[in-house]
Amino acid sequence: MAASATTPPPLQPPSQAPTAKERKYDRQLRLWAASGQQALENAKILLLNSGPGVVGVETLKNLILPGVGSFTIVDEALVEEEDLGVNFFLTEDSLGKSRAEECTTLLRELNPEVEGHGVRTSIDEYVKTLHQERYTLILLIGPSPHVQQLSKYCSKTSIPLFYVHSLGFYSHFSIQLPHQFPIVDTHPDPASTQDLRLLNPWPELSDYAKEKTSNLDSLSDHDHGHIPYLLLLLHYLEEWKASHNDLPPQNYSEKKEFKDLVTAGARTSNPEGGEENYDEAAAANPLSPSTTSSSSSHNPSNFWLIANAISRFHSTHHVLPLPGALPDMKAQSRDYIHLQNIYKSKARQDLAEVIATVRSTEQRLRQNHPNPPNTDAMIDEREIEAFCKGAAFVKLIHGRPLMFANIFDDPQTPGGAKEEEATEWQDSAPSLAMEFHMQEESLLPIYLAFRAYDGIFANPRPRPWLKKPVVAEKQKSMEQHALADLDDIAKMAGLGEKPDTAVLQKNIRDVVAEFVRADGAELHNISALTGGMVAQEVIKVVTKQYVPVDAT
Repeated sequence: MAASATTPPPLQPPSQAPTAKERKYDRQLRLWAASGQQALENAKILLLNSGPGVVGVETLKNLILPGVGSFTIVDEALVEEEDLGVNFFLTEDSLGKSRAEECTTLLRELNPEVEGHGVRTSIDEYVKTLHQERYTLILLIGPSPHVQQLSKYCSKTSIPLFYVHSLGFYSHFSIQLPHQFPIVDTHPDPASTQDLRLLNPWPELSDYAKEKTSNLDSLSDHDHGHIPYLLLLLHYLEEWKASHNDLPPQNYSEKKEFKDLVTAGARTSNPEGGEENYDEAAAANPLSPSTTSSSSSHNPSNFWLIANAISRFHSTHHVLPLPGALPDMKAQSRDYIHLQNIYKSKARQDLAEVIATVRSTEQRLRQNHPNPPNTDAMIDEREIEAFCKGAAFVKLIHGRPLMFANIFDDPQTPGGAKEEEATEWQDSAPSLAMEFHMQEESLLPIYLAFRAYDGIFANPRPRPWLKKPVVAEKQKSMEQHALADLDDIAKMAGLGEKPDTAVLQKNIRDVVAEFVRADGAELHNISALTGGMVAQEVIKVVTKQYVPVDAT
């Protein structure tokens, strides 16, 4: 029998044909479901564009196609000849017109359901009015002197901030998330989410296992070869514990012995051609119970209320709520369905206990609240159920300010962002040390070159020599900045005062030379590729599904 790998939904009456929107967005609905699509359609994205601005427009393209709610482009530039060669959302008729407005017009043609606005003004002026409009997420295109200002604003308002820069053959993007950014629907590998609870089965499961395996030797070959493998594992675990002080296998050698014990139980002379259920049992890993505890907090948001209820459930039962899904296995249909019902019933029982805890907490909060909120505004049970099913894989990300926000600080000034950055480098010491040990493959030179470029060309402090067409001076200054950063990081990563950085130094000089050669220009293919990657991460953040990349 090829049974479904997930718990099937209850039977529903025949549904109507898919709507036009469902047909239009069918493929992406399979990725982030209706809840994710709704979050995307409610999102308001702000793009603060500078430089050639191609990477920002390409990012928006990949958000408009799947149906983001609305976008605003802020860009003070007028369209020039060089824009036409790299920006596919401009035409010759756009020459001399607002680049923000012209890009908005052509981008909206991709999806008429998306609302778009183009604003021709300086970023300096627009950021003064940011408090008047609540955006879901902000995209800042570099090089920009506003990184620090926006980093502080987004930290205060808990708005995700993306900083993106494309230059020649190189590009980078950094993400600043709110201090607490929970993700319940992380979409883990289905094989890793199965919690069969074999080491601590509940009574109904134990009783059914004993019923089906109490007379293994007297079963017919057909019945013997169709006992669900998890019932076999329960049987042999009990047999093992009877001779091992009531303990399951504890180490590698004992696990191997247990596997041999299971394998030895298969009938080699079964006329049906082997016993696949025993193969499944031998290949399974029953010794990794899901007992991870959830975090708890007194923050009265949905996430924390549910997390607190699950934490209390774990404190009581020492396991997380049962997800209730069964993997595919060789079994007779009636046995599989019966087993499935045992798991589904237990999952519903665990869910009911968590819901009861949530409702009790909600009631207590309303009673203690000086201005009780609407008593009907309770957390949807579907949200609690989704949390229970994925409790072992929930992720809470602690966002931190962009490290690029500190590049404009005067290094002679003590305290402030520079000290914060030093702490960030030190927190990353193990991974940074690895970059030094793998100098040939390290991407650190590209990162440091971007920091140097931004620190010089986006810095509001006057740099008289930048007005001179002297490439050597630009290159020398960038190299000095990047190499100084490299020395600081080497010390903070615990690599000593003078680590061997010859390869990294050479690679930094090579990247800087390419930056100077690019002279601030973007290549469309590099920006288009980067825009696709950035949009993917934006969708993760907006839908709060999947796990976004870490920082840079």
